[in-house]
Order: sequence, then structure tokens, then C-alpha cells
Amino acid sequence: MHINPERSTRPDYDLLVRQVTSVLEGERDLTANASQFSALVYDTLADLNWAGFYLTVPSKKGEGQDLLVGPFQGKPACARIPFGRGVCGTTAVERKTVVVPDVHAFPGHIACDSASNSEIVLPVIKDGKLVGVFDIDSPVLDRFSEEDKAGLERMVAAFVEATDC
Repeated sequence: MHINPERSTRPDYDLLVRQVTSVLEGERDLTANASQFSALVYDTLADLNWAGFYLTVPSKKGEGQDLLVGPFQGKPACARIPFGRGVCGTTAVERKTVVVPDVHAFPGHIACDSASNSEIVLPVIKDGKLVGVFDIDSPVLDRFSEEDKAGLERMVAAFVEATDC
């Protein structure tokens, strides 16, 4: 588990949104910005063991779409997730943030890291198109609050605004 003692357990999301805008200023590349965004989230929020993107790609089966792992921080992850499978695939289909207080109680949860106990996944949508999802895992049960959900949605919106996706 990645713990930075300087991180607050109650993040200042106004400050974090400003940091996203500042860190991404002058760069519009998806890979570069997704890498920077993942590192910022992983380094500033407490009690995380994974933070990163899954990007929308055509399915290997030739029908529909999958999520393919993109820039992230943490241990190696599942490479490809079909739409509708697990928390990430559910978020992709529903196009809304999904907060899971206990991943072990989520039907069809994909366990990439057995240390994960809670998760939040946010859709990344630009001009009505699903670019992918931003996934955050924590070893702490019920880690993500409504405040986290709202703050992270604002951070993702700042990422989308600053990025050509």
C-alpha cells in the first residue's frame, strides 16, 4: 500500500483541481496527461494501492468495445476488461461514477490485486464519447466518500478539459 504521511485524509479538492490544471497546462497529449494525472492522484490521496486509466478500444472479438489498461500507478493490473464486466466495465456501460465500499461484495468484481477492498471508477467522457475510465483502488474498506466522488469528478473534468482525447 502506498502511504505518503504528508497526504491528508480529507483532500482539498479545490486545490487538487487547480493542481491538475497547472500540471497539464501546455500539454494536450492523452498519454502524457493521463500519466501525469495518475501520478498526481496516487501521490496526493491517502490509502490507495492503484490509480489509473483504462481506455476504450475495439474488442478483440470484433464486436463492441473493451477497456485496455493505460497509464497508471501501482502494481501490474489486468490488461483488458470487457464492457459490462467488473466495476470498470460497469462504469463504461453506465457512463456514471461507481463507488464500491467492499469490492468482495460486488458481483463480478475483477481482482487484479487481492489487497484491494474498495474502489471508485469514474467515466472519462469527451464530446459525448467514452474515452475510458479512471479507476482507483484502496486496501481500506469504504475508503471513498461522496466528497471524494464529487471532488474526483471535478478532477476528471479538468483532465478532460486539458486533454485531446
